[in-house]
Amino acid sequence: MKLIAGLGNPGPRYAGSRHNIGYQVVDELARRWSVDVSRHERRFDALLGDGPIAGTRGLLLKPTTFMNLSGRSVAAAWRYYKIGLPDVLVVHDDLDLPVGKLRLRGAGSAGGHKGLSDVIRHLGTDEVSRLRIGIGKVDRSATVEYVLSAFTPEEREIMAQGIQAAADAVELWMRVGVENAMNEVNRRGPSGSEG
Repeated sequence: MKLIAGLGNPGPRYAGSRHNIGYQVVDELARRWSVDVSRHERRFDALLGDGPIAGTRGLLLKPTTFMNLSGRSVAAAWRYYKIGLPDVLVVHDDLDLPVGKLRLRGAGSAGGHKGLSDVIRHLGTDEVSRLRIGIGKVDRSATVEYVLSAFTPEEREIMAQGIQAAADAVELWMRVGVENAMNEVNRRGPSGSEG
């Protein structure tokens, strides 16, 4: 079984914001795989869906704890389903990457992302795969307003391609593992082209 956790903030106020790109990738995977991810599981504080994907059981998770408390939700599902750490992938936004650019890593620090930081804290290790999706750079003093803002019309076009590329990257990770997937994902541009 593979667990794919897309980080974001619940509720209509945050829908479509930069910070919710993890949710949007999970929604795209749910669409592709015909998985209903609207079921609220109280024991995980999350929306959850599962089904057969790429020859294995895939579990799609959208924590409803708000971004900075995402770890509680991810760790609860991880423990309940007894999933190995190599089979957990966290999908989240990244301020240090251009809009739509992807970066896949198998371990490392949270890089200042509070949602990922909480996941690492609750799992007790930074040895967890993460797919970062660029939302554009901004001065750190404007971070909160920026991450909760919507994409511009031009950015929305790029992000639509980025979401498709991110869903492709998740499927690749499921098939070949993080090390092999990194080689392909990290050299591609926002539209999936080389560069």
